[in-house]
Amino acid sequence: MAANTNTDKRAKKNQPWSGFLDRPDGASAPPAAPVESTKESRKKAAAAKKKAKKANPGQPMRPRPRGFAGWGRGAASYVEAPPEWRGTTVQVCGLWPFGAGSGTPVVGVPLGRTLTSGATLCCDPVSWFQRANLILNPSEFVLGKPGLGKSTLVRRQALGLAGYGVLPLVFGDLKPDYADLIHALGGQVVSLGRGRGNLNVLDPGEVTQAARRLTGDARRALLADAHGRRLNAVASLITVLRQQPPTDREETILNTALKVLDERHQGVPVLSDLLKLIQEAPEPVRAAALDRGDFNRYRELTDDLEASLLGMLSDGRLGTMFSNPTTEPMHRDRPVCFDVSSIDDSETQLQAAALLACWSYGFGAISVAQALADAGLEPQRHYFVILDELWRVLRAGRGLVDRVDALTRLNRTRGVGMAMITHTMSDLLALPAEEDRMKAKGFVERAGMVITGGLPASEMPQLTDVVNMTEAEQHMITDWSTPPSWDPGSGRETPPPGLGKFMVKVGGRPGIPLVVQLTPAELDVNNTNRRWQK
Repeated sequence: MAANTNTDKRAKKNQPWSGFLDRPDGASAPPAAPVESTKESRKKAAAAKKKAKKANPGQPMRPRPRGFAGWGRGAASYVEAPPEWRGTTVQVCGLWPFGAGSGTPVVGVPLGRTLTSGATLCCDPVSWFQRANLILNPSEFVLGKPGLGKSTLVRRQALGLAGYGVLPLVFGDLKPDYADLIHALGGQVVSLGRGRGNLNVLDPGEVTQAARRLTGDARRALLADAHGRRLNAVASLITVLRQQPPTDREETILNTALKVLDERHQGVPVLSDLLKLIQEAPEPVRAAALDRGDFNRYRELTDDLEASLLGMLSDGRLGTMFSNPTTEPMHRDRPVCFDVSSIDDSETQLQAAALLACWSYGFGAISVAQALADAGLEPQRHYFVILDELWRVLRAGRGLVDRVDALTRLNRTRGVGMAMITHTMSDLLALPAEEDRMKAKGFVERAGMVITGGLPASEMPQLTDVVNMTEAEQHMITDWSTPPSWDPGSGRETPPPGLGKFMVKVGGRPGIPLVVQLTPAELDVNNTNRRWQK
């Protein structure tokens, strides 16, 4: 019995971790000692202890960040991260100095949490321009493959800005993605389409009533702006029909005809009135056409223009949607959505024409509101304009980039923020004319911020030509474009890896990756697949 006891003592003495065998909780012993002999390890430990005493004579040994080094001294090989909580300065003020401030902007609409630190990111073009002074232009350009949440991101911004008093305006909702949100905000949803509603492109809206309340230069500027927008709207529709813009002579004829029509016509004219006026050939219009006093020459010069205007009437390709009186005027004091989802995707020309008409009409209403506010007749209102499916308009015909550019170049002092949405850079650079490609590329360059969702690797050279991105940011964006995998358990596809994930870029600053997180109240109004779930 004694021999066995002595053997056990010698075994425990030779084990460097023998102290663990005496633990009262019965925990299992750590792994066996390394190949190095116990005697050598004791010598090294003693030498290290002696060296530490010489370096700090009379001072006790201090543990390292992970504990005392050496066998059996308790050094931890793995340290778990401490739990983290987030709160406002009012909630966590008593936890100083254990609180740490966030490195992401906290001014604007909260979108979600960053993928790097988990901090909350607040981001929208109006707040970052007006209050945070982070961007020089209150606009954003949103890119990303279909189905990854571009519209959801912009809807969150529109909802948050509505809480700040900024009115969201959706000039052309094709799916629809925004109609439910505008309904929930108590706004106005205007339905347009064949047999559903009309939008007269010659309707100046509330310009006539507003002009009566103004005087001097303000009145003249408002009327001139309304005239230019109507001329641009008619020329844009002609461009959609012809697949090319009208000639300079035809634009001059249209310009003069609209002025004569405003002088002679009582009430709000329609396209048929404009066509009739051109056919009557009044002297100012003939002078603009340079017919040299020859009526037959005038007919030859205006034949193509008359044919294009006929195409926008009841028997034409665009039907009566733009040639009849406006069915529901737009209100400028509430959120508004033009719902054009009834137009089938196969009618690409009609879709592009509807978007252009809605943009022209909507921006005209904004001009009226700002003119009255500048004159002190109405309160100053700020707007958040959403231009979705931009690629549909740009591809509808050569020269439409100029029309979009003319519509969207709103001065930043007018209190208008803007979000332009498309799928890829290829949508902008696939235009046939080089000058159109360069102007479309300028839409991205002029934007105050660029928000990018998942994109294929082939898009990176075109995107980095406009927006500076590191290789790590590019890899992250391309990873988000990976298709979803198949879940054999449920028999359905899993959500895409890039669903709700975006990269916010402002100039040459590092990008901020985030994931958008919706509240339960938003889930229903953000459900764009509702018809598949009935």
